[in-house]
Amino acid sequence: MTTLTPKANIHTSNSNYGISRSTSFSTDVRQMHCPRKCRAARINRQRWISQTMSGARVLAAAPNSVDQVENQLEEPSKIEGFERKHSYLFRTEIGGQVKISVGSKTTKYAVCIEVSFLPEWANVDTLELCWGMFRSDSSQFLSTMNPESFFVGDDQFPKTVGLEYVNMPFIQKALGRQTLELEFDSTQAPFYLSFLLFSSTDDGATVSEIRTHMKTKFVVPVGISPGYPMPLGVSFSDDGSVNFSVFSKNAESVILCLFDDSTDEPALEIDLDPYVNRTGNIWHVSMESLGKYMYYGYRCKGSIMWNKGSRVHMRHVLLDPYATILGAFNPDKGECMSLAKCIGRLCNEPPFDWSGDVHPNLPMEKLSIYRLNVGRFTEDKSSKLPRNIAGTFSGLVEKLDHFKSLGMNAILLEPIFPFDEQKGPYFPYHFFSPMNIYGSTYDGAHDGASAINSLKEMIKMLHANGIEVLLEVVFTHTAEGGDAACQMITFRGIDNSSYYIVKGDSGSGANNALNCNNPTVQQMILDSLRFWVNEFHIDGFCFINASSLTRGSNGEYLARPPLVERIAFDPLLSKTKIIADCWSPIDMSWAEIQFPHWKRWAEMNSRFCDDVRNFLKGEGSLSNLATRLCGSGDKFSDSRGPALSINFVAKNFGLSLVDLVSFSNDKLSSHLSWNCGEEGPTSNENILETRLKQMRNFIFILYISLGVPILNMGDECAMSTGGSPSYDNRKSFNWDVLRTGFSSQMTQFISFLNSFRRRRSDLLQSKDFLKVENIDWHASDLSQPKWNEQSCKFLAVTLKSGKCDSEIRERKWAVKF
Repeated sequence: MTTLTPKANIHTSNSNYGISRSTSFSTDVRQMHCPRKCRAARINRQRWISQTMSGARVLAAAPNSVDQVENQLEEPSKIEGFERKHSYLFRTEIGGQVKISVGSKTTKYAVCIEVSFLPEWANVDTLELCWGMFRSDSSQFLSTMNPESFFVGDDQFPKTVGLEYVNMPFIQKALGRQTLELEFDSTQAPFYLSFLLFSSTDDGATVSEIRTHMKTKFVVPVGISPGYPMPLGVSFSDDGSVNFSVFSKNAESVILCLFDDSTDEPALEIDLDPYVNRTGNIWHVSMESLGKYMYYGYRCKGSIMWNKGSRVHMRHVLLDPYATILGAFNPDKGECMSLAKCIGRLCNEPPFDWSGDVHPNLPMEKLSIYRLNVGRFTEDKSSKLPRNIAGTFSGLVEKLDHFKSLGMNAILLEPIFPFDEQKGPYFPYHFFSPMNIYGSTYDGAHDGASAINSLKEMIKMLHANGIEVLLEVVFTHTAEGGDAACQMITFRGIDNSSYYIVKGDSGSGANNALNCNNPTVQQMILDSLRFWVNEFHIDGFCFINASSLTRGSNGEYLARPPLVERIAFDPLLSKTKIIADCWSPIDMSWAEIQFPHWKRWAEMNSRFCDDVRNFLKGEGSLSNLATRLCGSGDKFSDSRGPALSINFVAKNFGLSLVDLVSFSNDKLSSHLSWNCGEEGPTSNENILETRLKQMRNFIFILYISLGVPILNMGDECAMSTGGSPSYDNRKSFNWDVLRTGFSSQMTQFISFLNSFRRRRSDLLQSKDFLKVENIDWHASDLSQPKWNEQSCKFLAVTLKSGKCDSEIRERKWAVKF
């Protein structure tokens, strides 16, 4: 664009954002009206404009009728040579159209405004511009305003309140087109240019105002472009531009908040225009460069309609649900977390070399699983690990030999999604990144990028040792809480009625159930699962509170829940291990349902746990125990098989293994425990011997039963919570205890059983049920067991491999209470 002299420089400032910029516009002075000659007309026009514009507040989200015509109409010659050109086309309320073309160069932005096809009665010879610059709110312009005086000397340009009045006419072109060009320093971007057009009679007595056909100002972005709706989240392009995309069906407008490293408040806010930056229910915008900005979040505007579930509130800066690297989580002081803030970090994921990584791809029936909490596993001083890796993914790698000594080939991690540390890992607030505190620390601080790299290194190392990595995931509820808790971090403020099941708040603060079978939430969950498989090479998932995945928006059970079915048949996810755990961390309850599995879903077998506990307590029947030993045919013979039964005798919620044989007071009746004759710790050798025998019985039954055994962290060394079933009372792993004689013997016992399962995989690691003719049951005198007599506590079994007679090998086990 040709720059003509002289130029008028307008210095701009805005205390709200702490910036001071310079704006320059240029025009040919030979085309301007003489200020002295037309002073009377100018004063009349200026007074009229001032009265019209004073106090006006037009949001960037005003319903402008605008079409982006990029690459559809010929670009004006004045911005030839500029890059990243965008064009916008408006209709005016009096007829005709206004086309605005925005082009960028290294240090400049050029804006060309072209008016055409105005009606004949409009006086195009006196067409003039009244403009202003703003970002998140058009009532706070970046230009310096001086409402006290219209003029600063006769030769200066007049000013209005709110908009900069530029007394320069448009340049007439062929075919009745009128053009005008503005030029801005690139350091000012991004911003919105807002303007009105005015034409007047020759004597200035009558001033005509020209707006859009929606009777609003013309608004166009400079330094930002509309962007694109997919993929959701933040996308980085090779040319340095960054696209932001977020779903919100019910927000009236969305503001992108950008943060630098100097303050906790946004350094820049950009209001997204629904006519430019919205496609369907997705809001999107693209910035040509990030500059100094390091973090981002969103504010959503809208109405708080309790009956319809809308909880939008402007004051919250909200976390992008699709952010992949997070900043620090900053809760409010005290218990109320209504303003808790966690924002996304603006950077690409750190590069990682996955070369040489191979998924073990173990058959389901071959698994032997060890469940652990990443932090508690190595955070204790007894781990002898450096402080910067204790309690992290890297710390877990340092204890690889422990898994190998036990004979484990799969690790199940308790939830590692970012979570509320007060509520625990089963209350996440995000699904696309690992918890920052599990990354190695540098200078005492946890970093999101470090957590990502540490997790990938851990997975690659475990894979190299033939160990699969499974994740417990929670997609049914979040840490935000209901109306009673008034917590707002991400989903609740972005679109509560779309993400959550909206019904009366229970007042407990736990009414935060995600609407999992809403198409938008379904897609987010699928995107999250695929993200963990693609980016982190995760081998499978255990879905906590899985029964809620089968519920509709009104809480009803669905015969074919869409999400469960989509996971079962997803081309990528169906190749991973998918396990349903119908235990709810909200009310500590199990939901006994017929889980729809499509022959692909495995399940945590709570019946196995209950029947084995009852039998060793002296109250269960022989027939129930026999059913569990043979793979729980009553539950898994529905076209599945024992390989999809995940067997356990103790969980991370409830009593630990040693507490099952040490505590049995009235408060623990539902846990089916037995203290072996004395409550709590004891020095009685007979009781201690009985407890040791019972623990061995539990472990023995777990590993010789058909199905997949899962062992809890700490149960191999008799870690106790003092009889408390609360998850909060679980302790960090004590590596000193592991070195005791008892723990050494228990570890060797588990290792032997795992080795035995592998050696006799034909009998103990089958994906099909054993045939009846290959199982013989015996009582103590080798007669048939008396299945219906509760007093009978002895059971022996002979298993045959089912091969030809010359190759038949038998194994006999006896279980006696």
